[in-house]
Amino acid sequence: MVREANVKQAGAEKQLKEAQGKIDVLQAEVTALKTLVLTSTPSSPNRQLHPQLQSPGTRGSYKQVGGHVRNKSVSGAFPASAGKPESSSNSIPSVAKEDREMDSILYTEFLLWRERPSLDRSSAFLSRIYREDIGPCLSFTRSELSQLVQGAVESNSLTIEPVAIPMIKSSSIECGGPKAAVETKCALSGLSRPCQHRIKLGDKGTYYYISPSSRARITTVCNFFTYIRYIQQGLVRHDAEQMFWEVMRLRREMAVAKLGFYLTDQG
Repeated sequence: MVREANVKQAGAEKQLKEAQGKIDVLQAEVTALKTLVLTSTPSSPNRQLHPQLQSPGTRGSYKQVGGHVRNKSVSGAFPASAGKPESSSNSIPSVAKEDREMDSILYTEFLLWRERPSLDRSSAFLSRIYREDIGPCLSFTRSELSQLVQGAVESNSLTIEPVAIPMIKSSSIECGGPKAAVETKCALSGLSRPCQHRIKLGDKGTYYYISPSSRARITTVCNFFTYIRYIQQGLVRHDAEQMFWEVMRLRREMAVAKLGFYLTDQG
C-alpha cells in the first residue's frame, strides 16, 4: 500500500510540474500580446505588430492574411493599425464599406402598409414618402405643370421618350456646329438646357421638353411607384426586410435626384 501511494504521489507531482510549465508558457504569451497591443498606437505603430512597416528581411515569423496580421505563435488576429502613411509601396490603403442600420419607425410604418398595400397616401408609410421624397422631387419652378406631372405619375399615364435628333450636315459639324439636340428651355425648370427627352401626360397630344436633371427626378419617382405597385399586386416574392431595403434604396435615389445629381450616358 505504501509503494502504491508513493507511485501515485510521484505521478501527481509530475503532472503538477507539467501543468506549471504550461501555465508559465501561457503567461509569457499573454505578456507578449499585451506588450504588442499596448505599445502600438496610430502615431507610433509597433513594427512587430505591423509587418508591412518592417524591412523585407525581418518579416519571417509573421504572415499577413487579408486585412489582418497573424503571428504564427499566437492564435489571435489583430487588425492592422491605420498609422501615418509610409513611403513603402507595401502599404495598403483602407477601403470604406457602406453599412446600414434599420430605422425601427420606418420599418414599422412599412410593415403596417404591407398588411394592406395600397396607393392611398393617407397611410403613415406613403404620407412620409410623399412629404419627404415625392413632393420635393417633383417640385419644379413651373408649379402648375409639376402638379400635372405628379398626377400622371400616380396614375401611371406619363410617357417619356427621347427626342429625335435632327440630321445635321457634316460640314456644319466640322465648322463647330451642334452635335446633339438643339438647346431649348426645360418645360419644368424654365432653364435653357439641352433637352434630349420629352414627356406626354396621358392621352394629350402636347409634348413637354425636359432637361436631363428633370428627367432623372421624374424617373426615380416612377421607379418607386412601379415597385410598390408590384408589391400591391403580389408580384414581389421577397421577405419584408428585403422589400423594405429596396424601398429605402429607391428613396435614396429620389433624394439624390432632387439635389440635382444624375447619371449621363457616356456612350
